[in-house]
Amino acid sequence: MKNHVQLITYVDRLGGGNLRDLQRLLTGPLAGLFGGVHLLPFYHAIDGADAGFDPIDHTLVDPRLGTWDDVKALSRDVPVMADLIVNHMSADSPQFRDFSSNGDASPYAGLFLTFERVFPDGASEADLRRIFRPRPGLPYTETTLANGEPRRLWTTFTPQQVDIDVRHPQGAAYLRSILETFQRANITMIRLDAAGYAIKQPGTSCFMLPETCAFIADLTAQARVLGMQVLVEIHCHYRQQIEIARQVDRVYDFALPPLLLHALFSGEARHLKHWLAISPRNAITVLDTHDGIGVRDVGPDASDPASTGLLPPAAIDELVETIHRKSRGASRQATGAAASNLDLYQVNCTYYDALGRDDTAYLIARAIQFFAPGIPQVYYTGLLAGQNDLALLERTKVGRDINRHYYKPAEIDAALARPVVQALFRLIRFRNEHPAFNGKFELGSCADHELRLVWLHGAHWATLEVNFTTQTASVSHTTAAGRDERFEVDAG
Repeated sequence: MKNHVQLITYVDRLGGGNLRDLQRLLTGPLAGLFGGVHLLPFYHAIDGADAGFDPIDHTLVDPRLGTWDDVKALSRDVPVMADLIVNHMSADSPQFRDFSSNGDASPYAGLFLTFERVFPDGASEADLRRIFRPRPGLPYTETTLANGEPRRLWTTFTPQQVDIDVRHPQGAAYLRSILETFQRANITMIRLDAAGYAIKQPGTSCFMLPETCAFIADLTAQARVLGMQVLVEIHCHYRQQIEIARQVDRVYDFALPPLLLHALFSGEARHLKHWLAISPRNAITVLDTHDGIGVRDVGPDASDPASTGLLPPAAIDELVETIHRKSRGASRQATGAAASNLDLYQVNCTYYDALGRDDTAYLIARAIQFFAPGIPQVYYTGLLAGQNDLALLERTKVGRDINRHYYKPAEIDAALARPVVQALFRLIRFRNEHPAFNGKFELGSCADHELRLVWLHGAHWATLEVNFTTQTASVSHTTAAGRDERFEVDAG
C-alpha cells in the first residue's frame, strides 16, 4: 500500500453514481490527493438489507455502477481496495435459494452454517450468554425453508445475512472464487469484513478465537499468493488489536477517533499519548467510517469486564454524551435503540458534527490523524467536512445512514469551495509529499494538555505541536530548499 492518504467511499454516494463518474472525480477535482481508494461494497446488490454488505452475488458488480472492466480501468489510475465479506451472504443469493428449495440435497447445503452444526447437542442459556453479539438478540434465526423444512440458521448480523461455514469445503471454495475474481480485476488490497465472527466454537464467545486468527492467517496467505495485501477490520480490545497486527499486513486504528475526541473535549491528552506510544505501526488510521465512531475499542475487554481499556468507563460515557450535545442531539437519534440496524459499540455521527462543526478542531483532528503512526484513510463525508444527514435517517430509519449522504455533483462543487475543505486538502498534500513521513515516528515529551508528534527521515523532519487547552496547532518542517518553515493548522 502506498504511503499516501487513502480515500474510502461508496461508488454511488460521491458524484454521478457509478464507477466511471467516480474515476472522473478522482482524476479531476481530487487528482493527486489519494494513494488508493477503498470502494465500499459495489457488488450485486448495493441496496439490500445492509448497504451492500449482504451480497446476493459477490462476484458480480452491481450493473447500476458498472462492470469489472470499470473497476480495472479505475485501478490503472489509483490502486483499488475491495471488501471480502467473509462471514455471510444474502438470503436472496442463488446459493441460498437453491439450499432453501432442496435442503440437504442442494450442492450448497454445506455452505450455510446452522445452529446445530455449532451446537449438535444443544446449547444452554449459559452457552448463549457467552456468545459475543455485535447487535441485540440471538445469534440465529428460526426459519422454514422453501421446501418446508424448519432450520435454525446462524445469522450474526441480520436475518437477511446468512452466515457462511468457512470451515466447510464449500465455504472455502466460495471465498477462493471471490479472491480470484478480485485478482482478475487488478484489485491489490482487500479488507476482510466481519472476519472476527467467522469461526463459531461451542463453549466460547464465538469471536476472535485462536481458530479465528488461524483462519485469518490462512486467508491472508491465499491473498498474498494472488498479489493482494490484507487489511483486517475488527473492533476489539486494544491489546488484542496489537496482537492481530503482528499477523496481518494492516489493521485499523479504531481507538484513535474516540481518543482524539476525548482529548479535544477534555483539554488533556494523557490517554491519547499512551495509545500513540504503543499503537500498531502497520495501522490504517481513521476518524470517521461508514459504520460510525467506535467506542468499544477504547473500553474493557468484552470477555473480561474487569479489564481496563484505553479510557475509563466514566470518560467513555462523558465522551458519548458530549458527542450527542455537540451534534445538537442528532447522533442520539441515530444511535442505539433510537435507530434500527443496531450496533452496540458505536455512535452514529459525522466526525465534523461530533466536533460541533468547529473548523479548527476538525482540522486539528485531521492533522493528528495524518501524523499518527500508520497510513491515513479519509471517509468521503469527512473529506467534504460533511454534516449529519437527518433527512436520509428519517427516510430509512437506519442509524448509520446519518453519515452516508448521497453527494450530487453540485454539492461536491460547493463543498470543494469551503475553506475547511481547502485546508484539509492542503494537509493531505503535505502528508503525501513531505519525505519525513517515510521515516521514523517519535512521540515528543510535553505537558498533559499538549501533544508533540515528530517524523524524521535523513535530513528531513516534520513536527506537529498541539495545545488542547487553547485548541491551537502548528506544523514545523523542512523544505526541499533546506529551509525550516511553519504553518498554523486552521482554515485560514
